[in-house]
Amino acid sequence: MKWSKATARRESNNRALVCQQLASYSQYMKTYGQVVDSIEALPDEQQESLMELLQRRLVERRRETLFKSVQEARKEFKTGKCRPATPAEIMRKVLA
Repeated sequence: MKWSKATARRESNNRALVCQQLASYSQYMKTYGQVVDSIEALPDEQQESLMELLQRRLVERRRETLFKSVQEARKEFKTGKCRPATPAEIMRKVLA
């Protein structure tokens, strides 16, 4: 099969992008593995402390996301982009 120069160039760019993404993923996994190994080297008490810290941060991040979502929903409601609905109405639309 003979490709035009543009198609060949596009294929070459696609291959380069895939290689770049694989290299990035490989570096990520190496870094992630190093982090896990470093954590495993910590004493149990420090591992537990780190786990609690991460859990608190995740909860805070989720709370922040929820807060932003509620703010956006209120804004949409005020501008008339959405209307109140009962749970039954919502479920009917979801299941339809």
